[in-house]
Amino acid sequence: MASNVEAPESWYLALLGFAEHFRTSSPPKIRLCVHCLQAVFQFKPPQRVEARTHLQLGSVLYHHTKNSELARSHLEKAWFISQQIPQFEDVKFEAASLLSELYCQQNLVDSAKPLLRKAIQISQQTPYWHCRLLFQLAQLHTLEKDLVSACDLLGVGAEYARVVGSEYTRCCYLDLLLMERKLGEVHPLLTLCGTIVENWQGNPIQKESLRVFFLVLQVTHYLDAGQVKSVKPCLKQLQQCIQTISTLHDDEILPSNPADLFHWLPKEHMCVLVYLVTVMHSMQAGYLEKAQKYTDKALMQLEKLKMLDSSPILSTFQVILLEHIIMCRLVTGHKATALQEISQVCQLCQQSPRLFTNHAAQLHTLLGLYCISVNCMDNAEAQFTAALRLTTHQELWAFIVTNLASVYIREGNRHQELYSLLERINPDHNFPVSSHCLRAAAFYIRGLLSFFQGRYNEAKRFLRETLKMSNAEDLNRLTACSLVLLGHIFYVLGNHRESNNMVVPAMQLASKIPDMSVQLWSSALLKDLNKALGNTIDAHEAAQMHQNFSQQLLQDHIAACSLPEHNLISWTDGPPPGQFQAQNGPTTSLASLL
Repeated sequence: MASNVEAPESWYLALLGFAEHFRTSSPPKIRLCVHCLQAVFQFKPPQRVEARTHLQLGSVLYHHTKNSELARSHLEKAWFISQQIPQFEDVKFEAASLLSELYCQQNLVDSAKPLLRKAIQISQQTPYWHCRLLFQLAQLHTLEKDLVSACDLLGVGAEYARVVGSEYTRCCYLDLLLMERKLGEVHPLLTLCGTIVENWQGNPIQKESLRVFFLVLQVTHYLDAGQVKSVKPCLKQLQQCIQTISTLHDDEILPSNPADLFHWLPKEHMCVLVYLVTVMHSMQAGYLEKAQKYTDKALMQLEKLKMLDSSPILSTFQVILLEHIIMCRLVTGHKATALQEISQVCQLCQQSPRLFTNHAAQLHTLLGLYCISVNCMDNAEAQFTAALRLTTHQELWAFIVTNLASVYIREGNRHQELYSLLERINPDHNFPVSSHCLRAAAFYIRGLLSFFQGRYNEAKRFLRETLKMSNAEDLNRLTACSLVLLGHIFYVLGNHRESNNMVVPAMQLASKIPDMSVQLWSSALLKDLNKALGNTIDAHEAAQMHQNFSQQLLQDHIAACSLPEHNLISWTDGPPPGQFQAQNGPTTSLASLL
């Protein structure tokens, strides 16, 4: 009798051992792992083993294959069976969590919500899972822009953590509440969270994890507000913190309170996230070579992680990194590379409907910026219009409107549409967002329009306002653009000395960024200025620089417009196209750039 009882246990352990061996092989042998787990069902196992095996199969298929339908079937069975078994919380709630994640990936949000609500309802005696499931449902409401429901759930989570005595998890929830607050409402919560983080006594890795979470939110709030200089101390602390956490071992003593087991992000993902916010800062500040360096590091780390982990957040990180580096490439005069990276974002979005839903507006915005760089103004307008239709994010909306206004200014015959847009982003009156950077950009757009209309004194007022704001927060690109435009105004007015005082620092700053368009513009002005001032050698040197920049831009322009991906500029609706027809050559003029 004893041997009959031991037999199932031994075959089960043997199959489980083989499955784990194949899963952790290098490279993983997922097909063999799945075969071993499926073989368990041949032995008509008891309910507990059956439910756990369905969960294991669902998890392996979800994380390591594209067979989402089969993964979903196994996870649904695991959830259904585990609910009938008493004291089987880990399997029950892990199945619910994974299944709702899979539903969201398949855009089945209406299936995910009731599943999570039920799991939350029956998990109140299991602190770790109750906290995690509340967080998951709050995250889902955030993705749907239902911030009221998200905040309600985060408040419930914070109160539950306080009741069960987990200051660590309470602080995680309070940090999350920061994400849903307007900038002016954030400071009391920041102070409270900062105090809890510093006073919290627990194992070192949890404390540092909490500090990373808190600092990431602080940094992103500053960046959302366009405060590139003010964020530097927080960003430096965050970079030091991630260095500390990477030296700590995960095998620290486990916390005694089960609610403290809640983790907001694995350590490896945190490293990528810190690279990402560093890239965001470098791009906004105009340190584009630094942005490139950290993007390369982050993408390399992501590739390693994605070989072992198919967590959707890694694809989200990859898309956001690419979005930022694409903008950098367009500034540095690498349009062909930017276009290929836009195509890469399209491919990533094709693999995940949810990713596309969340990033469609950004994709059309990037294509609009690319269209401006290759002088396809009609296509730029169409792309920005598509982006405006798809976004509900206020900062992105203001960014798109600002760039669309620049398109109308360049076209010169869209006065009614232009004035309608400018009314909506008036930096002097009721500016729609709290971003310092976007408000400074709105002053620049006003200055640009006044310049084209020949109202030079008004243009100078707007541009000096841009300079004041951009200098206050180290917004180097806006500073360079404002200086060169002011230099151009003084040149037109015949004040050559004052023009030179503007154009020389503009050129120096543009070279440091590097910003190819401002370098081209500055070198053209320096050539004319030195000629007017009788500085023949300097005029010749500036003319040579202008020729070099023109040639580089021309070659890149031809390369970009010849790529099959250039056809993306015509896509304005529906999912991104999968195939591109080859181009015969550029169909746009470079005259406006030269």
